[in-house]
Amino acid sequence: MANIRCAVVDDEPLALGLMASYVKKTPFLELVGSYSSAIQAMNELPNHPVDLLFLDIQMPELNGLDFSRMVPPQTRVVFTTAFDQYAIDGYRVNALDYLLKPISYPNFLQAAQKAQEWFKLVEQGQQGAVEEVQSIFVKSEYKQVQVMLDDILYIEGLKDYIKIYEEGHEKPLLSLMSMKSMEEMLPSQRFMRVHRSYIVQKSKIRVVEHNRIVFGKTYIPVGDSYKDDFQAFLNERSLGKK
Repeated sequence: MANIRCAVVDDEPLALGLMASYVKKTPFLELVGSYSSAIQAMNELPNHPVDLLFLDIQMPELNGLDFSRMVPPQTRVVFTTAFDQYAIDGYRVNALDYLLKPISYPNFLQAAQKAQEWFKLVEQGQQGAVEEVQSIFVKSEYKQVQVMLDDILYIEGLKDYIKIYEEGHEKPLLSLMSMKSMEEMLPSQRFMRVHRSYIVQKSKIRVVEHNRIVFGKTYIPVGDSYKDDFQAFLNERSLGKK
């Protein structure tokens, strides 16, 4: 895991310098910036993004609690404060931890290690997403047939059966299972139910015409109860939106 990129925000020069020194002496942290106000941090951080923010609460003009609601969701916050009643407010804005002043290095290190564990879990989750299952086994005619997810164009439901249409295969694969079971088996980030009888792979959609998805000579209708989700999907990926 790479070092955690950090910034420190505190309007007290001594506290700012102390926290910056703590970051510098911690091997798995990297100090990107130290700012004497939330206003300064707000102007600088977009150009120098960080993973972790050590943020004082009591500051003039813009306090730490309000500023924490403005930082990107992937940036985690550890609050520093002389007032322990702010701890509850800190967790309400999803702070990773809070440190009560005066802050000793052991207490700082404990919060930093907590952040390190959190980022490790995030990294493992991202790796798991990258390494997601690439194929599924489907029972067809008393055999277990491996189907590569990349090959699936769409799936058609026929009462108790489904048909899996794959690229490079003339005939669909027929299996005795429900659409609901198939939908639960497929990763939702790749596949979308667009009709009670159809599931499509999002990345394989090339043409949409009159609220129908076109696969060669096949026209797949988008059901009324799925139209809003499908339109939202199109809007996310459409250029030239007004």
